[in-house]
Amino acid sequence: MADAFRCLGKAARAALCAIARHLRLRTDVFNQLLDDTPLPDNEVSSSELLVAYSHEQLQSGHTLMGCPSRSSMPQVDRGFVTLVASDYPGIEVCDPNGHWYLADGVSGPNNLLLLTGRALSHVTAGLCPISQYRVTNENRASLTFRLVPHANAILDCSPILAAGHCIRQVYQPIPASQFMDDSYAEEHAVSSHLEEPSESQGNFVSDPSLRSVLSDPLSGAFLEDAMVLQCGHSFGGVMLKKVIEMILE
Repeated sequence: MADAFRCLGKAARAALCAIARHLRLRTDVFNQLLDDTPLPDNEVSSSELLVAYSHEQLQSGHTLMGCPSRSSMPQVDRGFVTLVASDYPGIEVCDPNGHWYLADGVSGPNNLLLLTGRALSHVTAGLCPISQYRVTNENRASLTFRLVPHANAILDCSPILAAGHCIRQVYQPIPASQFMDDSYAEEHAVSSHLEEPSESQGNFVSDPSLRSVLSDPLSGAFLEDAMVLQCGHSFGGVMLKKVIEMILE
C-alpha cells in the first residue's frame, strides 16, 4: 500500500504541475503548499489514499427510506486534485451545463480519473473549476488518492495575479487548515440536508405524519379502524357510518 501511495502521489503532483503550466505558471508554483518529499520520519501526510471494494451480493440496488446512498449524492473534494483508479467504470461528472456524463468509461489498470478540488479552485481564482461527481457503481474495487495542502500552508492567488489573470474579491488568502475545516462544514451541511427525508417521504416514515394519514381530515380524530386504499385516501368505519347517515337524511 505504501508503494501505491508513493506512485499515486507522484502522479497527482505531476498533474498539478501540468495544470500550472496550462495556466502559464511555473510548474513548481504550488509545491510550497504540499507536504515535503520525502516526508520526514514520524510525520503524517496531509494527503489521503482510500481503498474501496464492494461485493456484488451486498449491492441491493435499494436505499433505506427512499433516500439515495451517500456515495450516489453529488460531492466534491476539498484538496487540489483527486486520482481514482478502478477496475470498472462508475463515476459520473457534472459538466458546466449541468449534464452528468460517465467520466471513467474506459476505466482499466492503465487509466486514472483526474478530479479537481476546492483548494485548487481557490488558489487558481476559479480558473480551475471544481469537479462535481457522484458514484453510480459501487460494485467495484478502487483506489482514490487525494492531494491535499499541508495544514500550515496559506492558500492565496498571488501567482495567478502575477501571471496577469483577474482575481475576484472572494478569493482572499486563507490558512489551509481553516479552508479545509470550512469546506468540511459546508459539505456536512449539504449532505445532512440531502439526507433529510422530503415532506412526502416523511408521511410514511415519521409517526406524526403517519398519524395524520390515519386521522379524520375534519375532526383530526384518530381512526382506529382505518384503512388506506390505493388512491391514497384513508377511511374509518365510524367516518363511513357518518357519511351514510348524512346521505340518508
